[in-house]
Amino acid sequence: MLNIRKITCLLSSVLIYAIVGLSTQAFAATINEVMQEGESRADAGENAQKKVDSVADQTEKIVNDYRAVTKVVDGLKIYNALLQTQLNNQQDEMQALSDSIGNIALIERQIVPLMLRMVDALDEFISLDTPFLMKERTARVARLREMMERSDVTAAEKLRRVIEGYQIENDYGRTIEAYKGSTEVNGKELEVDFLRIGRVALLYQTVGGATTGAWDSVSREFVELPPATYQAQVARGLKIARKQIAPDLLIVPVAAPTREIQ
Repeated sequence: MLNIRKITCLLSSVLIYAIVGLSTQAFAATINEVMQEGESRADAGENAQKKVDSVADQTEKIVNDYRAVTKVVDGLKIYNALLQTQLNNQQDEMQALSDSIGNIALIERQIVPLMLRMVDALDEFISLDTPFLMKERTARVARLREMMERSDVTAAEKLRRVIEGYQIENDYGRTIEAYKGSTEVNGKELEVDFLRIGRVALLYQTVGGATTGAWDSVSREFVELPPATYQAQVARGLKIARKQIAPDLLIVPVAAPTREIQ
């Protein structure tokens, strides 16, 4: 009996040790599995965070790109509006030019007779005006007439030259000038110095100042002037016109108006 009990106790002890050993191994295995599962979950969380960060970066880049594109679009809208305004203005100018081109033939038919009348009026004015620089002035009118017959000169250029001729005649009225010329004095053709004071007076004086005269608009001829009164005045006027002395007051004969101005 003793031996049987001893054997039974021994077997029980062995069985207990075996059960305890198996439980320890199973527990260790369970811990390892839990740790591996935790590591797997941590790796999965890290990968998920990386994906979230990547998506966030992509989203921020898309937002920044959208803002940049929006600014470009706004600038293009303003630029396109400006171009549209310019295009509208150009279309208006094109229409105006088209209308002008359509009227060129009509305008030219009307302007050419006007220019011819202007040249005739200028010629008549010179013939009735004080006779200063007659060769130069009549030659200018002759050139204008010749130009009007030329086909290689545009109507615009013809009009410009005709107006230029009027401007030259207009300038004579507000300038003083001294020039050499010839006139008949006592039945003799003599070289004289002419003094033109605007269109108010045209005087002459022979070389040396022996004879002084002026244009009489009433008789339409030159008349001699008293040397005591006008010789020194005309001589000084010639020097003023040539800018040899400073401007000063002059005493010169001026024709009275032939009729009262209404």
